[in-house]
Amino acid sequence: MQLQTKIPLKKELLNQIIYDSKIVLFGSCFSENIGDKLNYFKFQSNQNPFGILFHPKAIENLITNAINEKEYTETDLIFQNERWHSFDAHSSLSSPDKSKLLENLNSAISSTNKQLKEATHIIITLGTSWVYRYIETDTIVANCHKIPQKKFLKELLSVDEISESLEAILVLLKSINKDIQILFTVSPVRHLKDGFVENTQSKSHLIAAIHNVVNHKENTHYFPSYEIMMDELRDYRFYAEDMVHPNKTAINYIWEKFVATWFSEETTLTMKEVDVIQKGLSHRPFNENSAQHQQFLKNLEVKKDKLKVQFPFINF
Repeated sequence: MQLQTKIPLKKELLNQIIYDSKIVLFGSCFSENIGDKLNYFKFQSNQNPFGILFHPKAIENLITNAINEKEYTETDLIFQNERWHSFDAHSSLSSPDKSKLLENLNSAISSTNKQLKEATHIIITLGTSWVYRYIETDTIVANCHKIPQKKFLKELLSVDEISESLEAILVLLKSINKDIQILFTVSPVRHLKDGFVENTQSKSHLIAAIHNVVNHKENTHYFPSYEIMMDELRDYRFYAEDMVHPNKTAINYIWEKFVATWFSEETTLTMKEVDVIQKGLSHRPFNENSAQHQQFLKNLEVKKDKLKVQFPFINF
C-alpha cells in the first residue's frame, strides 16, 4: 500500500555538489535551513550576507551592488527606534552604531563580490512576490524595519516582473562567473500575514517566473522544495507550532531529497564521516576523566586529522 504521492526527482549527474564546491545561498529563511545543513556538514558555503531576503527584487539588488562594489554611506541609512537600518538589508544587521552598520554592510559587499566570482553553485530561495515600496524614494525595500506602514505601498510583483528580475540576476552572475550553476527553489514557508489566497497567488507567480527562466537557460535549475512540502508532507505534523514554518522533521526530509538529487555518492560518504565527528563533539560523558572517554577523544582526533588531510578547509 502506498500512502504518499512522491514528487519525481531526477538525479543531477553533470554539476553535482561535492566538497570542493563553493556554494552561496540567498533568500528566505528556508535558505537559512539549507545553509545551516551545509555548515553542519562542513561544506564551503556562505549564506545571506545581508540577512534573510524574501523577494527577488531584494536579491537582485544585493547581487547588483556586490558586483558593482557599491560603497554604503550615511545617506543610505535610516534611523528608527534608536537603531540605524538599511532598506537593502534584514534587521539582523541593524545597529545602534551607525559606523558599525556601515562597516558591516561594506564588508558584506566586498566578501560577496569575492564569493560570487569563486562560486560553483548559487542557491536562491524565493519566499514571496509581495513587496513594499517606500513612498518617499519610490524604491522597493528588502525590509520595512517596523517603520509605519503608511509610508509604504504594498505591491504584488507580476510574473513578468519577477522573470525580468531573475533574468537580470542570471546576466549579472554570468558576467563575472560564466560557469556558475544557479539553482532556484521556492520556500515552503507560507506567508499567511498576506492572506491565504494572496499567499497562493504570490507563490504561483514565483513558480511561473522561475520556470520561464529555467526552461530556456543553461546551467539553471529548479528544486521543488515547495512542492515536496505541499504534497509529500501535506500534514500539520510536519509544521512548527505556528503552523507556517516547516518543523525539523520536514526540513530534514527535504534536505535528504536535496542531497539525493544534487550530491555525489562519494560526497555523501564523506558527509557520514563528518556527521560521526559532529555527534562525537556534542557528546557529553558521565565522566570526562575516564580512560574510556579519553580514548574516545583520541579516536575522534584521528578521524578529524584523516578528514583534514583530504579536505584542508574543514575545521571543527
